[in-house]
Amino acid sequence: MTIQWYPGHMAKAQKQIKERLKAVDLILEIVDARVPESSINPMIQELGQNKPILLIMNKADMADPRRTQQWIETFKKRGITAIALDAQHKAKLPMIEKVAQEILAEKLAKKRGKGIRNPVIRAMCVGVPNVGKSTILNRLVQKNIAVTGNRPGVTKNQQWLKAGQTLELLDTPGVLWPKFEDPTIGSKLALTGAISDAIYHPDDVVIFALEHFKEYYPSQLQKVYKVTDAELEEPAAELIMILTKRLGFKEDYDRFCVKFINDARQGKLGRFTLDVVPVEAS
Repeated sequence: MTIQWYPGHMAKAQKQIKERLKAVDLILEIVDARVPESSINPMIQELGQNKPILLIMNKADMADPRRTQQWIETFKKRGITAIALDAQHKAKLPMIEKVAQEILAEKLAKKRGKGIRNPVIRAMCVGVPNVGKSTILNRLVQKNIAVTGNRPGVTKNQQWLKAGQTLELLDTPGVLWPKFEDPTIGSKLALTGAISDAIYHPDDVVIFALEHFKEYYPSQLQKVYKVTDAELEEPAAELIMILTKRLGFKEDYDRFCVKFINDARQGKLGRFTLDVVPVEAS
């Protein structure tokens, strides 16, 4: 199974991002903490023209906290500054401005040296669909300016938003890249809601997800779906049939698969992270 999704508006947005990067001091790349590596858009580094990047791992309240910390440390080893937060709660949002100032300390100092008292940081917010870019922006500007929605492809245009006295933020549409080299990336992004539900088969995604949960989060399957130790040994496809019948869906396997995907997205399966930190980087 290979999932690919790159509609026309994304190609257009990519061109707009490239055109407007000249006016930007910093790129804020929002990723989903449940898929912190898989939701990084490889095109951003290419388009970024060596602009500094602050990686914001949003939805950290839904991710495995141990893995979140591992990824922050791994990104640091790769020369990437990353912070984890939950846009639904404001407590950690000031970290964005603080860390942005640290990254741009030298540039801001030069501006102050030229007599600019409070130099403004112009930052472009980018990310794949449905990672919470617009929610973060709305919290930062304290207004519902950026359009939000729990589905990919909500933000269509690009707009500058003023956040306090030091930040000006450019909202951009969620953009994927034309081809996933690793087919598991498509499954991970589909499960977490970055890909339109209309373009993949739910059972393919759930087979991938069940195998991951069986290996890394078996207790969560046991708690939510009453999976037994013996059933954890079954292949994912067989487990789908078992759980479909257990839930009273008879042979409506798609119904169970859609339920599983929704349960994962709504946090009913507990906190999880689909990206595993490479052994050599842990």
